[in-house]
Amino acid sequence: MCTAATYKTKDFYFGRTLDYEFSYGDQICITPRNYSFNFRHTDKLNSHYALIGMAHIVDNFPLYYDAMNEKGLAIAGLNFVGNAKYSKVKKNKLNIAQFELIPYLLSRCENVKEVKNVLKEINITDTPYSKNLPVASLHWIIADKDECIVLECMKDGMHIYSNPIGVLTNNPSFDIQMFNLNNYMGISASNKENTFGNIPLVPYSRGMGGIGLPGDLSSMSRFVKVAFTKLNSISKDDEESSVSQFFHILGSVDQQRGCCKLEDDKYEITIYTSCMNVDKGFYYYTTYENSSITRVNMFNENLDGSDLISFEVLSKSRILFQN
Repeated sequence: MCTAATYKTKDFYFGRTLDYEFSYGDQICITPRNYSFNFRHTDKLNSHYALIGMAHIVDNFPLYYDAMNEKGLAIAGLNFVGNAKYSKVKKNKLNIAQFELIPYLLSRCENVKEVKNVLKEINITDTPYSKNLPVASLHWIIADKDECIVLECMKDGMHIYSNPIGVLTNNPSFDIQMFNLNNYMGISASNKENTFGNIPLVPYSRGMGGIGLPGDLSSMSRFVKVAFTKLNSISKDDEESSVSQFFHILGSVDQQRGCCKLEDDKYEITIYTSCMNVDKGFYYYTTYENSSITRVNMFNENLDGSDLISFEVLSKSRILFQN
C-alpha cells in the first residue's frame, strides 16, 4: 500500500511513500538522454528526456516506482490490487507494457497535457517483465506544476481523472475516493463553535476541529488524512522549509512495523518516502531505518550519456551525537 501527493510553494514537489513488507533492492536511478529503451511491443527509443527516480534495476532496465523527468513531469505507480486490469496486445495501437509506462511517458512528454494526448494512442498490456516478475496491479498519479491526473485501467477500460487535490492512495477507484471526501467536509483545522444551543460546552483541547479525521492505515482513510493535511499545510517558500513540510505531510500516514500485520508474522512498513523538487531535478528520500533526508541532484550527472547511473539507497540510521 502507498500514498502519493503533490505540493507547491515557490517550486513544485511530488513524492510518495512505498509501504510494503519487503524491498526488492531499490536504487536511485538516473536514466540519461541516450540510454536505449528496448520496449517489448514498440520501437526502441534511443534519444529522450532524462529521468530520475526510485527503481528496481533488472537486466539493465529501470523498473521505476516513481520518477520525474528533466522537463518537470512526475509519475508514481501505486498498488491497485483487485481493480487493475490490463489488455492483450492490440493491432493498430501503441502497445506499452505496464512496467514500461513510467519510462515511456517520461521519456516522451514534457507535461500532463502531452501525456493525455499520448494516452489516446496507448494500449497498456498485461505483459510481465519475466516469470519471476509478474504484472503488478497499479494505478498512476501523473503531475506537473499546473495539472494532476490519475490513470486507472479497469475491466471497463482506461479512466483518466482530473485530480484537483493532488493525492492518491490505493483502493477503491479514484472517483469513489473523491466522493468519500464529502463525509469529511466539516472537519476543520480550527476548533468549532458550540452548536448545542445554550448548553455550556467548551473545547477542552486544541485540535478538536479535526475530530472524525481518520487515523487508521487503510487506503481510504489515508486518502482523507493526507488530503486534509496537504490542503491545510503552510510552509515558507524556501527549499529547506518546503521539503521538510512535504515529508511531514506524507509522515501523517507513515506505517510503523507491527501496526499492519500480514500473514506469516510479516508486517507492512513505510520502506521509503520520496520527495522530488520537480522544477530543480532534486530527488530526496528517507527510509524506515534512516530518517535523515538524502538528496540526489540529477543535473550533477552527465545527462548526455548512454549508461544508467545508480545510487545505493542509504538505509542505515545516521544519528548525530551532539555532545
